[in-house]
Amino acid sequence: MSAEQKSGLTVIVLAAGGGTRMRSKTMKVLHPIAGRSMIGHVLTAAQALDPEQVVAVVGHQREAVGAHIHESFPDVVLAVQEEQHGTGHAVRMAVEAAGQMSGTVVVAYGDTPLLRGDSLREFADEHEAAQRAVSILSGIVPDPFGYGRVLRNDEGDVEAIVEEKDATAEQREVREINSGILAFDAEFLRDALPRIGNDNAKGEYYLTDTIAIAREDGLTVGAHPIDDVMQTEGVNDRVQLARIGAELNRRIVESWMREGVTVVDPATTWIDADAVLGADVTILPGTQLLGATVVGEDAVIGPDTTLKDCEIGPGATVVRTQGVLAVVGTESIVGPFSYLRPGTVLGARGKIGGFVETKNAVIGDGAKVPHLSYVGDAEIGEGTNIGAGTIFANYDGVEKHRTKIGKHARTASNNTFVAPIEIGDGAATGAGTVVRHDVPPGALAVSSGPQRNIEEWALRKRRGTAQASAAEIALAGGRDDDQGMAES
Repeated sequence: MSAEQKSGLTVIVLAAGGGTRMRSKTMKVLHPIAGRSMIGHVLTAAQALDPEQVVAVVGHQREAVGAHIHESFPDVVLAVQEEQHGTGHAVRMAVEAAGQMSGTVVVAYGDTPLLRGDSLREFADEHEAAQRAVSILSGIVPDPFGYGRVLRNDEGDVEAIVEEKDATAEQREVREINSGILAFDAEFLRDALPRIGNDNAKGEYYLTDTIAIAREDGLTVGAHPIDDVMQTEGVNDRVQLARIGAELNRRIVESWMREGVTVVDPATTWIDADAVLGADVTILPGTQLLGATVVGEDAVIGPDTTLKDCEIGPGATVVRTQGVLAVVGTESIVGPFSYLRPGTVLGARGKIGGFVETKNAVIGDGAKVPHLSYVGDAEIGEGTNIGAGTIFANYDGVEKHRTKIGKHARTASNNTFVAPIEIGDGAATGAGTVVRHDVPPGALAVSSGPQRNIEEWALRKRRGTAQASAAEIALAGGRDDDQGMAES
């Protein structure tokens, strides 16, 4: 074939099977691993080849699977396999949906989340360089039991794939196994698919039968052993899902450490595939960085922290915190035991302290919410300090309302801000104040009356108790016997 005809590349991803061994209402390829669905990982690897087109074959729960694919990969062509009659049948559906194809066709599977784009690229490049009709992505393993063996002739070309149950004793000694991932010359594939029969126990059309067809036609069939065989391992049940998930996480964590991130305890650190970490970030034990979380350089995260789709600025410190769709500014401090809900934005050098919950709140540069507070639907200006035990009462039972506090304000402990209100720049509030109305700039708002002391109340109302006895002694100017003995 001419070089011009060889320029195209199509990737077909098979994802039509039911995955019954998962025992799940969710389609197998949609199960998440490292922040993406399994098929999301495979399609990401496929896109790394910069193909002319990617075709995904869907079947079971095709509405859900198709919608999921198009949400993240809108250019992927969907082919429907109404009834599952084997891999050869699935690829026929894909070829029909793809239309015009030339060059190389790579066939992969939607349940191999460890698969990498660079591995597929090497495989496709070798296939094209060798001008083969079919290439097999194979692997050399110490224990090939249960896998199909790749049988080669004296020239090194592939003669056949033989399954474990059909292999002779000598063939079972072969340690090169078939991953199921194949590359084809497009013209050969179009010619071979109608020639695949279903004369087998299951009555299915097997894509691997194309190897025998190619050999019958006198065409070259080869195999490309991948160094990292685990990339081709499929997931069929939840035990395998957990094992592959742990392996993928190990690889992600190790990759970031090699990029200059300190991970104190890799065994308890989980980082999703789409998270991004800067240089000299430190991750302490028990931390999860999920979704599209971004952590700036020199930040310290953890211990015991879970962040999903958050943005953490350079030099920030986030300790024992749960965060979702939140932004933490440069050199800010969060935690411990903080809960950052969606819409939280903390400015540079700000603070959200212990046992503070925030939601839809913009907290300005240098502003602080240090202790035991709820801040919802709020705007807090630069340099403002919010006292301990403060509640932003944002919900009236029907609608949410917003509170705005200006710059360099000082609010005292145990305040309640009943929204909607606005507190001006440089204003202050007294301890225990319930703020129901706007506070002008520079003003002090207080809502409690003057303190009144009811003398000897304990003596009258708590007669006979330790409280009354202690008060009586104190009022008499004396001290009890135990205290006197301790001081003698």
